Order: sequence, then C-alpha cells, then structure tokens
Amino acid sequence: MKIYHLENAYDYVQAVGICTLFSSKDAKIPALWDVVGLPAKGGGKTKWGARVEAIWAWKNELPETYPDEIFYGKIPGGLAVLMSMNYLRNTHYPRCHQPLTACSDLSQKVYEIIRLDPATTAEVRAIATDRYACSKSRFESALKQLQTSLNIARSNDAGETNDRWLPFKELYPDFH
Repeated sequence: MKIYHLENAYDYVQAVGICTLFSSKDAKIPALWDVVGLPAKGGGKTKWGARVEAIWAWKNELPETYPDEIFYGKIPGGLAVLMSMNYLRNTHYPRCHQPLTACSDLSQKVYEIIRLDPATTAEVRAIATDRYACSKSRFESALKQLQTSLNIARSNDAGETNDRWLPFKELYPDFH
C-alpha cells in the first residue's frame, strides 16, 4: 500500500493503530515514511521534498480533521507518532500515562504554565526559562516528559501553525 493523500494516511493510521512519522531503527512500530509514495527528494515546494512535506503537514492535519479518531503525540523515547483513538484509549494510555506527580519538578512547573495559559512551545519556553532559569535543553526534556506521560497534548485547532499545548485532560476529558 502506498499513500499519497490525507485520506490514505487516515486509513493507514486506523489500520496499524500507531505509527511513527519517520523511520527509526529503534522503533518497533510501523513508520508512515515507509508507506508514503511521494518522492523523498524533490517534487515538493521546499528543499525537503514532497514526502517530508506531506508527512509534516499530515501530523497536524489528521488530528485537526479527525479529532475524535486520530491522536498526535510522542511515545517514550521521544518519537513523534500518530495513533488511532482506539489504540490510544485501549493500549497506549493505560501503558504510558503517568500522574503529574511522577514527573520531574521542572515538568510540573511547565505543566502549571500550560494549565494556566495554554500557549505555543516558544511562549512556554520563554516563561519557563525566565521564571526558572532553566536551559533550553532542560525545558525540552520537561516538555517531552509531559507529552510522553500524557499530561499535555497538542491542540487540534485548525490552522495552528505552531504546536500549542493544553492539559491532556482538557482535550480528552473521558480518559482516566
């Protein structure tokens, strides 16, 4: 099966349950990269090529178009993934959710920034580095921990060009 359009990508995610965006020798799950039939070099609007452009767009467009059926997030190890909501609910959430109290002190502080005022990565980073004098690297680690522990999630609002973070429970209140 080769994928060329958003609808094909939707069908693929539903069929496999979970997939990384790009190939990874460390991942034991399928990769969208491996089934997209667009050129890896050229054929696009940028130097990245049509395949990267499509996958990068679909990571946002799939959850925006199908918010009750497709989830975008990160798995332990930090790999970006798309997954069906059934997979998230029945497999990934029970396996990977951690309470906020199990996260680092900085992660808890970053969560509070997001909880009080959902914002983009750059906005949250600016507040956290100013308020807690943390490095960009420490901030990125805290943000990744919040994603992989399913305490925050990317907003599914259409037209968002930057990742905007909200508490996971705000987007998915029926998960417990």
